Amino acid sequence: MADEQKQLLQEIERLLESGDTSALRKLLSDQRSSDIAEIVELVDNDERRAIFDAMDKPMSAEVLEKVDEATRAELFELLKDEELISLVSELDPDDAADILSELSEEERAELLESISPTESAEIKELMSYSEDSAGGIMDPVLISVPEDATVAEAVSKIRAAEIDEDFYSVYVVNKTGRFLGDVRLRFLLTRPESAKIGNLIDPDTIYVNVNTDQEEVRNIFSKNDLIVVPVLDKNHKLVGRITADRVIEVAEEEAAEDLYTMAGTDPDELDNVSVFHAARVRMTWLLPCLIGTGVTALVLMFFHDRFHIDNLSLIYTVALAFVPMIAAISGNAGLQTSAIVVSGLATGHLVALKLSQVFTREVRIALLVALSCGLLGGIACAILLHTKGLEDGIKAMRLVFAFGTAMFSAIMVATTLGLFLPFLFRRVGIDPAISSGPLVTTANDSISVAIYMSLTLLLAT
Repeated sequence: MADEQKQLLQEIERLLESGDTSALRKLLSDQRSSDIAEIVELVDNDERRAIFDAMDKPMSAEVLEKVDEATRAELFELLKDEELISLVSELDPDDAADILSELSEEERAELLESISPTESAEIKELMSYSEDSAGGIMDPVLISVPEDATVAEAVSKIRAAEIDEDFYSVYVVNKTGRFLGDVRLRFLLTRPESAKIGNLIDPDTIYVNVNTDQEEVRNIFSKNDLIVVPVLDKNHKLVGRITADRVIEVAEEEAAEDLYTMAGTDPDELDNVSVFHAARVRMTWLLPCLIGTGVTALVLMFFHDRFHIDNLSLIYTVALAFVPMIAAISGNAGLQTSAIVVSGLATGHLVALKLSQVFTREVRIALLVALSCGLLGGIACAILLHTKGLEDGIKAMRLVFAFGTAMFSAIMVATTLGLFLPFLFRRVGIDPAISSGPLVTTANDSISVAIYMSLTLLLAT
């Protein structure tokens, strides 16, 4: 926490302890809602109650929207129904829809019945779209004019509009409401008042559909350096807009989701402060991993029986010492490949490339990595065997050769999985980040160990 935030927290806590509500109200009125939201996340419920009592409704609504989901869930329990209704009414429809989506269906329906029919209809419309789609993140508040309007008429409509947020262009529609394009504000300032809006339309206006995935929306903004983009329905009618600040939030959400997935957990654990809830979420990933490591143990037990033939137990014991090295190196190599591919798919950098092109590049990298690790691993194996004084030199060299070959083979298999699985998961509609998670890593371990022990049995005996 920055020094300024620490000082603000200390000052708020001092005023809360002294009960100086007037000074607290004045202090909070001079702060940004984002700074207050951070403070609310740190204090207990009694202090949160006092802070919300000291803020006016607009500020309280902004703070409610900016706190994390776990804190907001506690605020839902803390705030009275009428307070929550009034705060939701202060929010823009898109922000209100995001907050209400966190409530149960019963609570959501009750709250929507308590606000004005117009606001309720707008929020319900937004909530009808998938939360990860353009429709789910768009703002329905915008300014549109017919194509036969003049610059003067468009300016008059802007002046009459009650919009709190910034806007950067005026959208143009035809008589049936179909979207034609946009007109930048600079044209409204530099063109004659009698000029027709239809003649100022940008024919190359970029737009998205309500069903466009939010990740694709983010990539469109990034590639085209956009500030705002209109959102159209299936009939090509204008229904909303998405601004750059919303896309920044989406980028943060997507990055966090991928990070959690790759780490073997889930963003859902942040929605609840309960440690039991978090433990349950993590165990849903760890239990399959436990099963996977059990498979690896079965592989080793299977080869244990094979190595007891012809008195080969010594080779098995020596080979077993190098299993962690094989599993770790091959698993990490596969993780590196999948992380690069997942990142490329997420940002759109690899989307335009064919799988064959990506395959050619990554396989060449994998070959160099596998050769290097196989050679270095073989040298390390030889040195360690020498220090332990393995009497049979021929068997020792065979074991070194088996280890180096197994290291090379395991890395090639792991990197191949790391390359293909993200594309496969994306094709079938599964988050590609799962391919970098512990489930696939555990599978890589079992495969690499099976390869290693098979080659050891084949080459070292």
